[in-house]
Amino acid sequence: MTTTVTTDPGTDRSSRGTSRGSGGARRGMPRIPDRIRRGGLPYLLLLPAVLLELLIHLIPMIVGIVMSFRQLTQFFISNWGAAPWTGLENYEIAVDFDAPIGEALLHSFFVTCVFTFFAVGLAWLFGVTAAIMLQESFRGRGFLRALFLVPYALPVYAAVITWAFMFQRDNGLVNHVLHDQLGITDQPSFWLIGDNSIYALIVVSVWKGWPFAFLMLMAALQNIPRELYEAAAIDGAGVRQQIRRITMPSLRPVNQVLVLVLFLWTFNDFNTPYVLFGKAAPADADLISIHIYQSSFVTWNFGTGSAMSVLLLLFLLVVTAVYLFLTSRGRKGSHA
Repeated sequence: MTTTVTTDPGTDRSSRGTSRGSGGARRGMPRIPDRIRRGGLPYLLLLPAVLLELLIHLIPMIVGIVMSFRQLTQFFISNWGAAPWTGLENYEIAVDFDAPIGEALLHSFFVTCVFTFFAVGLAWLFGVTAAIMLQESFRGRGFLRALFLVPYALPVYAAVITWAFMFQRDNGLVNHVLHDQLGITDQPSFWLIGDNSIYALIVVSVWKGWPFAFLMLMAALQNIPRELYEAAAIDGAGVRQQIRRITMPSLRPVNQVLVLVLFLWTFNDFNTPYVLFGKAAPADADLISIHIYQSSFVTWNFGTGSAMSVLLLLFLLVVTAVYLFLTSRGRKGSHA
């Protein structure tokens, strides 16, 4: 038995036209998820990072700037908004270098500059030397690369606490080697107090920071074509000339960024001196980060401490801007 189904041709054509028309309309207008995917998805992925940046950096920075214009002491801890508005008085106190507070801040600033100069310079020197030496393939190179990165992989507090034990006067490893075994010093030295404290701080900072320079420069050396060294060797260039004429100019862009990053990290370093010396750092190792901490949380003068922090921020911004201007100008000159 056969069943025949009949349809109206007009109805069929109209339904097909409607279907094609609706499909064309859907194809002509992008769907809302497609719009979000194309335009809004990148911003949506950046939203967590932006929120964390606001909560961790920007909002506390704005609060600190507001605090620097108030006489915020221990008497207003429970109600910061009730602290008297002092305007630029905290800044005037901080930069009055004839007064004890300003004089101590200026001394701390000079100590930090000296510390940063030697710490960054030695960290970069050790990093570039190790990266160049480990560029050639030899047995044990992978082990040495992993060994050199151990200080960078260790937690800061564990590493600095270990160095604090090593710098102990009576039972520390440093005095045991220098005095007991090598006989370089007449008597065991005090490394965590007095004049030697700055040397101990530089040693720990360099030991902790040079593996980062080594890692960055080692990665940059991978991009230098080997053909340049082969051509230079054929032309009679020695190892020193190859390093001077090929390696160092090729590393210039990476060095410019690396030195700036090391400078900012070292100048702002708080963990190393705090763990090594405690709340009261010696005068010869009184970095500005520790000095601001003492001015804020030891003397309970948060207004003056905030003003010092803002001055430090302005100084770092000016140095960074000048450095970027000079380096970009140097790159344009070299290309010209």
